[in-house]
Amino acid sequence: MSEQRRRAVVLLSGGLDSTTVLAIAKAEGYETYALSFSYGHPRRSETCSRETTSACARSGATCFQ
Repeated sequence: MSEQRRRAVVLLSGGLDSTTVLAIAKAEGYETYALSFSYGHPRRSETCSRETTSACARSGATCFQ
């Protein structure tokens, strides 16, 4: 029987908490998928997008926006 890699979906806001959760999941061997979305806040959406894209790139997670 082949061993399947555990998977984790992380809701990535671009803040420190969600970025830390993503790093912990990667360190513990999870295959990570980061999910982020714009909820319409005019001043946060551009910054959030830049930060989440950067966090995804650094982690190697599969990212969905």
